[in-house]
Amino acid sequence: MLQTSKEPSRGRGAAGASTEGRAASARDKTRAGIQPCEPGTECPRCARCARCAPLPGMAKERPRVMRIQRIPERSTEPGGSPGRPRGTGAGTASGTPRAAGATPTKGTASGTPRAAGATPTKGTASGTPRATGATPTKGTASGTPRAAGATPTKGTASGTPRATGATPTKGTASGVSPRKGPTTGPPKASGVTPTKGTARGPPKGSETPPWQGTTAGPPKASGAPPPKGTTAAPSRSSTTTGPPKGSATPASPGEPAGTAPAPSVSKVAVRRRKVVRKKVVKKKVLRKKPEAPAAPQEPPCPPLGLESLRVLDEQLRASSHKRPGLGAHRGRLNIQSGLYDGDSFDGGWCAGREDTRQWLEVDARRLTRFTGVITQGLNSIWTYDWVTSYKVQVSNDSHAWLPSRNGTEEAVFPANTDPETPVLNALPSPLVGRFLRINPQSWFRNGTVCLRAEVLGCPLPGTRWLSPTPLVSPWLSRSDPLVSPRSPHAAPVAPSDPSDAHAWHPPAPPEPQLDFRHHNYKEMRKLMKRVSEECPDITRVYSIGQSSRGLRLYVMEISDNPGQHEVGEPEFRYVAGMHGNEVLGRELLLTLMQFLCREFRRGDARVVQLVTGTRIHLLPSMNPDGYETAYSLGSELAGWAVGRWTYEGIDLNHNFADLNTALWDAEDNDLVPHEFPNHYIPIPEYYTFANATVAPETRAVIAWMQRYPFVLSANLHGGELVVTYPFDMSRTYWKAQELTPTPDDGVFRWLATVYATANPAMASAERRPCHHDDFTRYGSIINGAHWHTVAGSMNDFSYLHTNCFEITVELSCDKFPHASELPAEWENNRESLLLFMEQVHRGIKGVVRDSDTELGIPNAIISVDGINHDVRTASDGDYWRLLNPGEYEVTARAEGYEAATQPCRVYFENVPTPCSFRLARARGRHRPGRPRPGPDPALRLQRLRLRRLRAHGRGQ
Repeated sequence: MLQTSKEPSRGRGAAGASTEGRAASARDKTRAGIQPCEPGTECPRCARCARCAPLPGMAKERPRVMRIQRIPERSTEPGGSPGRPRGTGAGTASGTPRAAGATPTKGTASGTPRAAGATPTKGTASGTPRATGATPTKGTASGTPRAAGATPTKGTASGTPRATGATPTKGTASGVSPRKGPTTGPPKASGVTPTKGTARGPPKGSETPPWQGTTAGPPKASGAPPPKGTTAAPSRSSTTTGPPKGSATPASPGEPAGTAPAPSVSKVAVRRRKVVRKKVVKKKVLRKKPEAPAAPQEPPCPPLGLESLRVLDEQLRASSHKRPGLGAHRGRLNIQSGLYDGDSFDGGWCAGREDTRQWLEVDARRLTRFTGVITQGLNSIWTYDWVTSYKVQVSNDSHAWLPSRNGTEEAVFPANTDPETPVLNALPSPLVGRFLRINPQSWFRNGTVCLRAEVLGCPLPGTRWLSPTPLVSPWLSRSDPLVSPRSPHAAPVAPSDPSDAHAWHPPAPPEPQLDFRHHNYKEMRKLMKRVSEECPDITRVYSIGQSSRGLRLYVMEISDNPGQHEVGEPEFRYVAGMHGNEVLGRELLLTLMQFLCREFRRGDARVVQLVTGTRIHLLPSMNPDGYETAYSLGSELAGWAVGRWTYEGIDLNHNFADLNTALWDAEDNDLVPHEFPNHYIPIPEYYTFANATVAPETRAVIAWMQRYPFVLSANLHGGELVVTYPFDMSRTYWKAQELTPTPDDGVFRWLATVYATANPAMASAERRPCHHDDFTRYGSIINGAHWHTVAGSMNDFSYLHTNCFEITVELSCDKFPHASELPAEWENNRESLLLFMEQVHRGIKGVVRDSDTELGIPNAIISVDGINHDVRTASDGDYWRLLNPGEYEVTARAEGYEAATQPCRVYFENVPTPCSFRLARARGRHRPGRPRPGPDPALRLQRLRLRRLRAHGRGQ
């Protein structure tokens, strides 16, 4: 900070001169032919020494404007260089003229002239201009411009130009060379090149520009006081104290002010130090707030739909193919091959010949503005094939083709380096046409011409195809005869005709109240909070745990009494995002929250009955870490597997405890249900060990299952169009596919059929298979183990460890559909989601009570004759048992009570049949006044294992 001395400081006499100053004067005097004064004696103004007379040949120069610059570093090396100054030195504050050659010491603030030869010591503040001969030292702040020949040291800022030939040293801000020690030596000759790192001043005779952090004061005559408010920033160790009064020595009469003998400078090595400005920059960078990760930029145009099957097989053509299983209809992004090589369902298109004349063609069936192409290699477990570069061409009639150009040359796009990673290439300029061709130019040297692709394009509505038309390209202007409306060669344009098979009908606009887009973790939280604030009476948001990276697993509860379990009201759950890259289920549940809230407020009878009679739990993201990984890449570039696993690399659908093996071993030994339970099977001991590979997400969901008495659930996945039901693990361990039904196979088949038949995409018998399995012949439902075996699935664990019946829904061929496809996917699944939730009321329900106290009996076992799978009552004694229509013999039993049996009839209406029990205490086993017997051994073992599992989960 600059400040001005309030009283003028006074110079000192010769007696106060430093030893260093005397030595310098003696050397200058010897060179000038002048006899030195005796050391230690007073100079009587003899005009015969260097302090009283100027050196020969020194020119007079008027004071000039000084530049002020703040000192960035306190400790710098002193020094000086003769010659005309060219720029400003670093660190000197100058506002008033200074006598030529005056050299204040480190930390001196100068605003008034000082007597000749006076050399103030370090820490002295001077307010008057100094006389000739003084050499300012390191860190000096001067309020006056220096005369010619003044040598500013390193760290001083000067507004006077430098003499020609001054050679600034490396790292100096001014044109003055910093020197350590006294300023001795002859002046350097002109023409010396400045060293590396020097900031060069303006040309000779030009005005010195103000440097960063400098201010220039007006020129003042010698002896004038400095302007108010101008000071030099003192160093950390200096003090602004002036010299004693009366110590100023007047200049000799007749001497022109502003002249000084030219000091000689010797070469002295300069010690470089770190620039403090770098540290300041680092501090500024650290103060900046971290920017939030930007949302993935969606392509300007959505995909045409090769992956999502919106583009039909007949819209794909190719120049040739190896065999029917590698035809053009297989060249779809992310398509998967079968287990057997050479069948009709291979993983891509492969050309029949290996040359650069092969192509894959896509017919958009309407005028489209193509913007990009995404490619992959062949999906196969036997061979490695992919294309490394290709060209793109468009056409309106499939005969005349216009290539995509990069300037004047035909563009060649780089393609893949492995079979699975999608590579997006945006066209240099969009191309408008109906047909697009991908023309491979090079491919993997050990493979052949094979690829999978997706095309990005925006359809242009309002046109229909009446005749072949010339190509419309961005390089053709409207005045061109090919595209001019007045040209006889232009294509006729007419409004869309519903009778035209190729007419484009835009989809119905989405409902404005619903938010159709992809939501990352923060956006998902905001949406759930907004829904909860809109419907606070029926919603509650809670967390069941955290992911590996600390992201919370949020659940939305929707009920007429959120946060409270009501006796007789079943509990339902939807789980999505078990695999982070299968995102459609996540967005459907977020949309379902908004829909239920809005329709309940509007008074929709169906939604009101569902909300008031069911406690609904929605978990939109079970694997938030995997989703964030896939979301960062975007819908088309996430590929088939990126984001599937957790941050720790665990597949959550294989991470639950395997209870199937223990059950089947007990059944083979005829131990079920007398010695080994057929339900509520305890977790194996190995699963509770501290070194067991159990993800924190899995632990959180298991604890969630124990906390709430769920009756029905669906696990939403993606990548296929099918509904699977337990068991997911084949009974024969070495078989990859085997029909393995549960004792409740009829109920599971009904639940799967309800969802599949209400979904238009699944119910369509004319749709093509997504990959290599045709599920339409099964009604779009299949036993999980019959499709492919999965050990440790959540469906099997939920069925064997709790009362909950759970199925898996594969929602779409595309795991990560584009945001523009979300409204259509919601329409496909809306009715299925609602209808499946209503199935929780199918079967029987009731309460098992103590006949004496009328209190509910928890953990009572409900058995159905003919079905080797039981359920248990909740903490209030209520239960729900899903059953198909029919008559059943139902038995209720509990520890310490006599069993009771009664017939129950289930009707076709979707209304539960009441079937309650009152159990009497067992005679001889329990008497009044004695404590009730504890739970059965299987239940005690189950609770013990759960406690161990939770304890190890908290320790991680």
